[in-house]
Order: sequence, then C-alpha cells, then structure tokens
Amino acid sequence: MSPAPRGRPGHGPGRGPPPREKADDFRLAWRRLFQYMDRYRAPFLAALVIACVGTVLTLVGPDLISQMTDLIEAGIVGTMDLDAIVSICLLLVALYSVSAVLTFVQQYIMTTISQRTASNFRRDISGKINRLPLRYFDSSTTGDVMSRVTNDVDTLGQSMNQSISTMATAVTLLGGSVVMMLYTNMTMAATAILSSLVGFAFMAVVMGRSQKYFERQQRDLGDMNGHVEEMYSGHQVMKAYCGEGAAREEFDRINDSLFRSGFMSQFLGGMMMPFMNFIGNFGYVMVCIVGALLCIDGRISFGVIVAFMIYVRLFTQPLTQISQAVVSMQSVAAAAERVFGFLDEPEMEDESGKSVRLDHVEGHVEFRDVHFGYSPDREIIHGFSAEVLPGQKVAIVGPTGAGKTTMVNLLMRFYDVSSGDILIDGVSTRDMRREDVHDLFCMVLQDTWLFEGTIRENIVYSKEGVSDERLDEVCRAVGLYHYIQTLPDRYDTVLGDNASLSAGQRQQVTIARAMVDSSPLLILDEATSSVDTRTERVIQEAMDRLTEGRTSFVIAHRLSTIRNADLILVMRDGNIVEQGTHDELLALRGFYADLYNSQFDPE
Repeated sequence: MSPAPRGRPGHGPGRGPPPREKADDFRLAWRRLFQYMDRYRAPFLAALVIACVGTVLTLVGPDLISQMTDLIEAGIVGTMDLDAIVSICLLLVALYSVSAVLTFVQQYIMTTISQRTASNFRRDISGKINRLPLRYFDSSTTGDVMSRVTNDVDTLGQSMNQSISTMATAVTLLGGSVVMMLYTNMTMAATAILSSLVGFAFMAVVMGRSQKYFERQQRDLGDMNGHVEEMYSGHQVMKAYCGEGAAREEFDRINDSLFRSGFMSQFLGGMMMPFMNFIGNFGYVMVCIVGALLCIDGRISFGVIVAFMIYVRLFTQPLTQISQAVVSMQSVAAAAERVFGFLDEPEMEDESGKSVRLDHVEGHVEFRDVHFGYSPDREIIHGFSAEVLPGQKVAIVGPTGAGKTTMVNLLMRFYDVSSGDILIDGVSTRDMRREDVHDLFCMVLQDTWLFEGTIRENIVYSKEGVSDERLDEVCRAVGLYHYIQTLPDRYDTVLGDNASLSAGQRQQVTIARAMVDSSPLLILDEATSSVDTRTERVIQEAMDRLTEGRTSFVIAHRLSTIRNADLILVMRDGNIVEQGTHDELLALRGFYADLYNSQFDPE
C-alpha cells in the first residue's frame, strides 16, 4: 500500500458526508443496476419470458380443475365420464410438470446472472481501488471500503436474484389470475380484487417509509466494520492506553444505531407478510360468502367456486411474494447506492496516452520550486527546490511535520504537486505514467507490511527468478539469515499479518525485500526505526552496499545514521532551510547543528 501522508486530519467511522434521503433513490439505484446488467440483457429477458410462461401454465390449472369438478358433480347424480376426467388429470400433470421445469431453468439463469453481476462488481471495485487517489483513502476508513466490497456486494448477489425473479413471477401470477378470474366470473373477481386493494395501499406506505432505514442500515454496517478493523489493528495501543472504555462507548454508539436501523427496516419489512396473509384469508372468506350466494341462486356451478378458491390463493400469494420482493429490492437498492457511490468517486487522470518512459536511469533528480498542500486552503510545502546528482545518498531531516514524508510521496507521484515540477534525468514525472514512476523506486517504510504467504514470497514479492543463493545473500546482509535457519521450513515458512515476528524482524524482512529489488532509485523512510542498535549497525552496512550506484533518499530522525550522506536536506515548516554535508552543516552552527547536538543533550 502507498504510504500515508503525515499531518493529515483524521477521519473516523461515520464522519463522511451526510446521507442522501431522496424519494427517488430507490428508482435511481435500480435503474443504474439494470444498466450495469445490460451485458446480460438477452439471458435476463429470456429468464423473464420463461418465468411468465411457467406462471401462465400454472394459471390454466384452476380452469381445468373447475371442469373436472363439474364432471365429478355430474357423475354423482348420473354417469361418470371417467375418460374425460382422466384426460384432464393427465393434462394437469403435464402442465404443472412443464411449469416446474421452466421455473428451474429460470431460477438457474437468474442465479447465474446475479452471481456474475456480483463478481463483476468485485472486479470493478478492485480495479477502482487502484485508480483512486490517496485523497479518497484519507477520508475513508478501511472497514467501510471492505464493507462495500463484501457486505454490500454480497447483498446484491443474494437479494437481487430473489427479488427480481420473485417479482417477475408474482406480477405475472397476479395479472394472470386477475384475467382468469374476470374471464370466469366478473362478480366474484370484483369481490376478490376489492378485498385485496387495501393490501396494495399498505404495501406502498410501508415501502415509502422503510427505504431510508435500509440505506441507514448499510451505512451503519460500514461504520461498524470500520470501527472493528481500527480497534483490531490497534489493539495493543488501545490496551496500553486503557482505551477500552472509549472504544466500547464508540462501539455501543454504532451498534445502537445499527440496531435501530436494522430493527426498523426488518420490522417494517416484516409487517408486510402477516398483513398480506390476513388480506388473503379475508379474500377467501369473501369469495366463499359471495360464491355461496351465487351458487344458491343458480348463477354459477360448484366448480366455479372451487376454481375461485384456487384463484384467490394464486391472487393473494403474489401479494405476499411482492411484499417479500419489495423488502429484498430495498436492500439491493441501498447496497447498490453505496457500491455505485464508490465506483463514481473521482479517479486519477487517465495517463494511457503518456508514452514517456525512462529506460536507462542515471538518477539525476531535481525539485523545482515545489508547492503542495493536502487541501487547497492549507499549503504545507512552500517552494521546495533541490538538485540530487546521480548516485548520491541524500538524507532528508527535520522535526516531525516538517514535510519529509510528503516530499517522498510527491517524488513517487502518490500525490501531484500543486505547482512547480519534479524531474528525473531531466524528464518531468508529470509526463510519465504513475506506474512507470513507481517502477523506478524501491521503498522501505517505517510501517512494515507482511502478507499471508511464505517468507520467500514476502521477500521476493513481485520479482521472479530469485534464487536461494540471492535470498541467503540479502538475509545475511540484513541479519535475518540465522533466524530463518531456525525455522522448520526455512524460506517456505508461512507468515501472515499476525506472524510471530518481532517489529525488528518485520523491518528486516521489508529491507530484504528492497535489496532484492533492482530499481535504480531507493527510498528509506526510517528504515531502522524498529531494530536494536547492534542490528541497526548490521543493516546500516547493508544499506551502504544497497545504495551503491543508486540515487537514494533517506529519511531519518537519528542523525547519527546519515553522517555519511552525500547531501543532507534540512527541512522546517515545508521549506529547505539548510543543505550540505554533515560536516558543512555542523560548521554552520545552525538548525541542523541544534538538531544533531540535541541527541546528545542530557536534558
């Protein structure tokens, strides 16, 4: 990961921009989701058609059951037409079997589409992360970004299939049952429909009130992930400073907010099903009463009542399904809004058109009147100018917050300068692609980074063809060889972020990683800050060999480690106040001399 800038303002969970609560967020989210799924338009439409056909076949059944009931009723008082009854039974079996097969096919297609869409979202988010400027990560927690990649995308993948297929089937079933009821008997159809209209009105009201709680639930879940990740990664610091109480209070605050939003979203969504069940049962009662009256008057047969009992079930069932689908669709809309919000973040400029690339780097670096600020209204680098000759070892020193790490970030184009220019071998870094600039450097930061893998993989990282002899050489150079030999699998020992390595050993691994790299420019940011004095001396000798023939930039607080630097740049409040060799700067008796002598001051 890119180094984080110094001195930037902190951002905790829940400190982002205020949430949007627009009435049309639901529609906009689903519109964009359908646009995103446009690549699957053909199979998606095919699935909808298959769902509709399967539902229509189901709707034909009650009419055939009505005919069969009338035949049985007629056979009770007369001759039973068994052939006709058997024919209708076989036709019903065929219709329901075909309907089941079509439902299976439709479900398979929709599941495939939803999971591929979720996979595409993850791929796009992964690519988006690499195109976002570091400014975005300055104002976002790691947990919130992780929540968008995992929780929100999982919600999309799981709920989208259920909501779309259920909604398509339910709407078709609802419309088809209305048509068949009207075709069978207008009076009973009106009875069933009017008794269910109140259900639609209730659904619309609940849907309008619950959407904001689904959106808030997804945001609170992101805040919770951010807080837990922050507390977990800084667990030792939190324990050392007795911060359990404050951490628990913050957790309780986020947890309570998540509870309230989750309770309201699930409660309002859960109200739909029992209410729609009540509407369905009420419809049964009304159909039975009206059907009985019509049957007594001789206006309908008993078979019509049987058919309508099934039609009422087919009519109220989609109402319940629609209520469930609406709940899922609200979850999908809330998750989609967060995912699309991430994908819509401003990216770094497209540099595919830049063709300038340095193939034979000498290492001549020049800073020309560089100005920079992490925010436009607060400049922290004021007219930085310096020239570094090829092969020089340059030390950048100064008090905390002077802008040392910021200059390294600008040198590697993690950030672009506000004005001025930085040149490598006479070529502006702005004229090169960022990845080409990064390829010129290898870095050792004060913050160590190990990933899940073997020691070999952690040291070699992205390099190929590194032999065991080369690994032995660099590990001896940094003082890590003896420790590795004591491990059961040596270089193949699996490490992780929680590996049982001391802070100094982690630092040695990262320094060995830099030694394996053959980049012409080197950056060392407090590379020996986590090792003891004896190991530091070993590493310092390795660093001297590592910097031979390379232009290197060393950031150090212990000034005794950079006395042999070819050039020392002394920074203060974003400016270079002094520059020269160690002896020259001591002779000036200025700011550098005060810094150096303060290390030996008994006070």
